[in-house]
Amino acid sequence: MDGWVDRRTGWWASLSVAAGILAFVGLELYETPTLTPLALLLEAVELVPIVLLSVGFVLLFRITLRQRDDQLAVIRDLEVARVEGQRWRSEARTLLNGLGEAIDQQFSRWNLTEAEREVALLLLKGLSVKEAAQVRATSERTIRAQARSLYAKAGVSGRAALSAFFLEDLLAPIENVR
Repeated sequence: MDGWVDRRTGWWASLSVAAGILAFVGLELYETPTLTPLALLLEAVELVPIVLLSVGFVLLFRITLRQRDDQLAVIRDLEVARVEGQRWRSEARTLLNGLGEAIDQQFSRWNLTEAEREVALLLLKGLSVKEAAQVRATSERTIRAQARSLYAKAGVSGRAALSAFFLEDLLAPIENVR
């Protein structure tokens, strides 16, 4: 519909410009009936800059209105996304708190030391051994030793198995996935 309105508006605008030029030429002929066709043409050509300027202003005004409408739509969409994001964060916060408590309980069952707990959390978050060492202000060798100890206590073979231990129940069972 918007394209049809634009075409119709353009048609009326063109008709108005033509009618305005014809009215100007008519008035010139009325005021000076002895004008030659060349003089009349020159008078009409003097109107071209005014017509172009007027059409330009109208087009700029329409573009400005359309941009304002687009901007308002983007602002509305951003507000909706912000509200949805806040809702998701508040819903996820409860779930993440529960997950954090479940992970902490499992660490207790494994009898992890405080240092092993910190290393386990850093590794679960995806940090490398080097990054975990930087966060804990210790050596990579210490982090590797603590990681080996926690893997042994947890009965897992490494970082991937540790992550899988906690993620397995969060993912849909294989038989339900299609």
